[in-house]
Amino acid sequence: LEDLEHADLVFLIGGNPASNHPRLMGSLMQLRRRGGRVIVINPIREPGLERFHVPSDPLSLLFGSDIASQFVQPHIGGDLALLYGVAKRIVEIGAHDEEFLNQFCNEWDILKIRLSELSWNTLLEGSGVSMEEVNSIAEAYSSSKKTIFAWTMGITHHKNGVENVQAIANLALLRGMVGSPGCGLMPIRGHSNVQGVGSVGVTPRLKDAVFANLEHRFGVKLPTKVGKDTMACVEAAATGDLTTGFCLGGNLYGSNPDLNFVADAIGKLDQVVYVSTTLNTGHVRALARDTIILPVLARDEEPQPTTQESMFNFVRYSDGGHARHVGPRREIDVIASIASRTFSMLGKSESPIDWSSLTDNQTIRETIADVVPGFEAMGTIDESKAEFQIGGRTFHEPVFPTPDGKANLHVHEIPGLRQESEDSIRLMTIRSEGQFNTVVYEDEDLYRGVRSRDVILMHPTDLTRMSLRDGDRVTVSGPAGRMTRIRSTAFDLIKPGNAAMYFPEANVLVDRTVDPRSRTPVFKNIRVTVVRTDSHMHSSSV
Repeated sequence: LEDLEHADLVFLIGGNPASNHPRLMGSLMQLRRRGGRVIVINPIREPGLERFHVPSDPLSLLFGSDIASQFVQPHIGGDLALLYGVAKRIVEIGAHDEEFLNQFCNEWDILKIRLSELSWNTLLEGSGVSMEEVNSIAEAYSSSKKTIFAWTMGITHHKNGVENVQAIANLALLRGMVGSPGCGLMPIRGHSNVQGVGSVGVTPRLKDAVFANLEHRFGVKLPTKVGKDTMACVEAAATGDLTTGFCLGGNLYGSNPDLNFVADAIGKLDQVVYVSTTLNTGHVRALARDTIILPVLARDEEPQPTTQESMFNFVRYSDGGHARHVGPRREIDVIASIASRTFSMLGKSESPIDWSSLTDNQTIRETIADVVPGFEAMGTIDESKAEFQIGGRTFHEPVFPTPDGKANLHVHEIPGLRQESEDSIRLMTIRSEGQFNTVVYEDEDLYRGVRSRDVILMHPTDLTRMSLRDGDRVTVSGPAGRMTRIRSTAFDLIKPGNAAMYFPEANVLVDRTVDPRSRTPVFKNIRVTVVRTDSHMHSSSV
């Protein structure tokens, strides 16, 4: 946030923070007030990014605040071509920082050649953005002294999601906008549970430092076999390679693509245990032969203080609260109890880990401080109560966590766009203001002005192309399944040739394709067909 206070330009790529990141919206409001610019890159022109009412600011609350200075609408899947186009133009006009690139980056000579070789026809057709728009973006970027690049799942939920992020980094490094105050790369991440789990190392392969520190802290020898990511676990359940599931929070069923496959896969497990603070669709639609739901206390019901990590890499200390209901236990009590009993049932005389001590939140925090690099300050947060920023994530000097301390530039192939046919269109799944991950609190999408979720949002020209009318009931078919009696909805804020449907309901359409590098499911750039199934019902839902 301090860097945002000094930036004069923010790129907001593939996201809609107006829905669920209000603190960021306040920072963008202040940037606009001091004369800065916000360039929004998204296939949908999100109304909440045109004008937003920031609740903490009286004037903004009453009259609203301008957020976006410029909207740029690439096709779904056109981000990589657009990012390369802007980079190519920056080099053509001589606005890149040759000295920075040579001194602090690797592979600049290779990237320079790649940019010169790429034709404008390839980049413009691949992005769906005009040359005039590319020039406008490059002009704004070249005149900026402090630029921040922010992105969300609209960038990562692609088959080339990692390449998209690398291209954003390339563009930032071209002008030396990484490694100094007031500029840099800012992934806008989800809620604190996702960040916390990722931060403390729960990944298919532990980071080397975390692995070594765990062995040293507990005096154990850990297995070296690489674990499975979420999709690999589901597929292993389908084949019988996994027989038991133990799910800590979340909604394993609802958050995955190909919902019918996921339900069938979990149904083949001997047992699945859901440790949850609230009921969700997985508790009804993804049942194993033996299904156990263990209700646990939410964070604000914890009798002991807890910590939470913000999207800006800050860890904050939170006091506990009072339980709303009699019965639910603390989540760590459940985990420690099961671990201790499992060890006893294996016939082991003594566990190398004192599980009872790990029911104390302060002990866990001290352990995290010893084990996870960057979290050292967590060991004293019970005394200081002071929030801290996780180490190793903010770079105010051009020294990077690579073997030689230099940033790595990357070169990619530009993917061709999925072409729509007479009855097909590119689709992305989206979320509404009235939902939190897979939990939907209200059907109305307040910001977009859509009154229900059983819709496919399409530009009026696409409705005409497909001989559809606003309000027609249609069948939408995707790689993994189909949805019937969906309402075709005229939505002129989306770029023609593209469509949107709501997550998680539309996950039934999405197949199990993942980014081969991040293993993130591909919820964007899905080819679907849309066919009218009932032309008698004709009423608008917008």
